[in-house]
Amino acid sequence: MIDQRHLPHALVVEDLDTVESVFTAIREMHVRGAPLIGAAAACGAYLATTDTTTPEGVDASVIRAVGYLKEARPTAVNLAWAADQVRDAVLQANGFEAKIDAARNAANRIIEDELDRCRLIGEMGLQIIEAAAARTNRPLNILTHCNAGWLACIDYGTATAPIYLGHDRGLKLHVWVDETRPRNQGARLTAWELGAHGVPHTVITDNAGGHLMQRGEIDFVLVGTDRTTRQGHVVNKIGTYLKALAAADNDIPFYVALPSSSIDWSVGDPSVVPIEERDPDEVHYTTGSASGGGTASVRVTPPGSSAANYAFDVTPANLVTAFITERGICPATESGLRSLFPESENR
Repeated sequence: MIDQRHLPHALVVEDLDTVESVFTAIREMHVRGAPLIGAAAACGAYLATTDTTTPEGVDASVIRAVGYLKEARPTAVNLAWAADQVRDAVLQANGFEAKIDAARNAANRIIEDELDRCRLIGEMGLQIIEAAAARTNRPLNILTHCNAGWLACIDYGTATAPIYLGHDRGLKLHVWVDETRPRNQGARLTAWELGAHGVPHTVITDNAGGHLMQRGEIDFVLVGTDRTTRQGHVVNKIGTYLKALAAADNDIPFYVALPSSSIDWSVGDPSVVPIEERDPDEVHYTTGSASGGGTASVRVTPPGSSAANYAFDVTPANLVTAFITERGICPATESGLRSLFPESENR
């Protein structure tokens, strides 16, 4: 996997060959992004099957590994969803080799399915971009927050998938990229992706979005999500809620791109969703390219100042214009989601 901590200054590929190494990669954000976290957890659950030599041992090892991996990060629903799928596939299989094959096949299927979901999200979202582009003679201005690109989602991305497809079809697009403090996933990752793909973009401070909306320089906001409740509330990178508020105040559409794997059908009230609180040092320090080569970490807060580091916030459903899913576009309501995913009625 790409160790995203080193981007954009170096491309480092890390081999993960134990459950513990997968746990660390997820916990310490070598890998991040809800779909990729799920895929990584699925691979970690598969790795657990290689640590034993009996069918009973495989079952016990996978059950133990899945419980352990779920503790890596609490907010993105894809982690538990993917790990549980591998566990269930193992428990339903009979025989030692069959159980290992079931785990490997389940992990590979999750990876391929996530890739396909993102491609379809791109095709659905392209309808919105094409309609908006037809109403203007200038480049379409889209605001993003955090990174919901192929780095976070194996390929295509969620929020970026329509952007890439629109760019590839010759539509004139420009992306305003929120820096996304404190880890700067927008400035470091989204900007790197868009630049590599040739998409015009500009990095802005997190607080500049409202100003640009007031000036008429943003046509719509397009973000991803780490977990969406069945009632349409969006749990995403901290700062998403503020962008939704600013968009509503300026009558600017606010779209959320999400694969069905990010929908938590078990939760309606978003107050029960655990909001991850990360190490305060992520706020105290920032890392960048050093003038003499390599990278350097510097403190930006006074010694002795405390810091709070909430990783996610909740955007209420009433602030979301629509959801873009692999099955189509729908209102940000429970009935809207269930209209696209009727099989969820028993969940």
